[in-house]
Amino acid sequence: MVWALVAGIEVWLMVPGLVLAAWVYSRWRHSYWSTFGVPTPPFVPFLGHVHKQLSLTQARWEYLNEVYSKYGGSSLCGMYEIFRPVLMIGDPDLLKNIFVKNFDHFVDRRQFLAEEGSLINEMVFNKSGDEWKALRSIMTSTFTSGKMRVMFPLITDKADVLVSFTLQEAAKKPYTDMKVNFGLFTMDTIASCAFGIECDSFKNEKAEFARQAEIFFAFSLIKTIKFGLLNISPRIFNSLRLKLETTALRFFESVVEQTIAARKQSQRRGDYLDLLLDAQADNDQLTTAKTAATTLKQSTTDSLDGTENLSITPSKQVLTDTRIVAQCVLFLIAGYDTTASTLTFSSFLLAKNPVHQQRLRQEVQHMVQEHGAVTYQGIMEAKFLDACIMETLRLYPPSFVGERKCTKTFKIPGTNVTLHPGEYVTIPFWSLHHDPRYWPDPEAFLPDRFLPENKADITNFTHMPFGMGPRNCLAMRFALMEVKVALAKLLLKAELRLCNGHEELKLERSPFLLRPEGVNLVISPLAERTQG
Repeated sequence: MVWALVAGIEVWLMVPGLVLAAWVYSRWRHSYWSTFGVPTPPFVPFLGHVHKQLSLTQARWEYLNEVYSKYGGSSLCGMYEIFRPVLMIGDPDLLKNIFVKNFDHFVDRRQFLAEEGSLINEMVFNKSGDEWKALRSIMTSTFTSGKMRVMFPLITDKADVLVSFTLQEAAKKPYTDMKVNFGLFTMDTIASCAFGIECDSFKNEKAEFARQAEIFFAFSLIKTIKFGLLNISPRIFNSLRLKLETTALRFFESVVEQTIAARKQSQRRGDYLDLLLDAQADNDQLTTAKTAATTLKQSTTDSLDGTENLSITPSKQVLTDTRIVAQCVLFLIAGYDTTASTLTFSSFLLAKNPVHQQRLRQEVQHMVQEHGAVTYQGIMEAKFLDACIMETLRLYPPSFVGERKCTKTFKIPGTNVTLHPGEYVTIPFWSLHHDPRYWPDPEAFLPDRFLPENKADITNFTHMPFGMGPRNCLAMRFALMEVKVALAKLLLKAELRLCNGHEELKLERSPFLLRPEGVNLVISPLAERTQG
């Protein structure tokens, strides 16, 4: 009995010692940035700043802007994900080094490697090093101007349906939630261009494709925790046997697989899937040619050496069927929510600024008079349309934060800070877009900032809605074309006005994307004589 009591006392005496040791270890790990003289915002032992990054009470961009404004984030600021050091860089000159000048030191992004065999692992954004370079090179060829022209008619068809549906709805209701309508448009466009199917979300509320997409994109606490854990500690994520694969993701995978099988035996549509299959065929021909050349070279060398050719390593196929499926699903993941949000933000800003709305409408009407319709060339030449979208993306960038992973030891110019392979750099896009040092009257919607004659006044690396450098958004051209066509078609037929009681824009508190809660607008059809 006495010995048991003594043992119990010893255990209780050990507990404070263990707690103290853990606390000291935490303080030591969280002193990393202070050794370089880099400022750090207040942190919590053992958590660092992760509780702020994934908070459900304060929007993440608001917290990052607080760090940007108060703790040196506009230049350099150190943060911690648990114990992992992350460097926030907000200085445009330093960002040029990260994105372009020294890109070879920051080739990679953070990888979100899910369970083995997951489609997510094959997506181009999740690749690194030479594997990323090879896949990105092939994927880039699917977004050239010529390829965009091929897909243009598919987008205009969906935009016509959007306008027709919106006007019909406006005739029955006092206001229209444009977030819903733009979501349906984007869904139908991606379903058509990336998956090769006609979703008809506007006509069929029970369309399975749209239903699965709604499930996939539904925001939930569980999804946030799982994604955040994978982000911070993949080892813990995998040890808990958590999965990112969902029924909806497997549904999209099945749709693309079936479409690929049918497409290889049937007529082309000129969509993204066709372009990927073309790229695959070109890559296969190149791979075969390289393998044949390698075989010939090896055989010649062996015959000269008097040796026997025992093995030949063929060139690796980069764009497999599985990777084509993955890129189509990525098209949905990366393009649906961000494009729908950009359209929603644009419509709200144009409704709030009727002078700019009318000016844009007149430009589109002039374009139609010159080209006879909304054409690819006309859309690309519409300068004020482009300016309105760029200004929208400045105020409301759906991707409000960027990131790069250091792959080679790199000393930050003008500092004593050295980044090592495996460390991350965070870029606060939202804060840069709203910094009054770079943007006079930053909260105002002033599209003229982005007209050709004024672009020289914009400080480089302060407007990055699609990222910058070789690893920027791959589908930027497609996304902009989609937004421009939808807005042009809508403004030709309707006037957008703010709804009473809905004059202010409310944002969701998603820790991953900037999203509007909803935008209720009064939609009034234009008289025929004003439509151009």
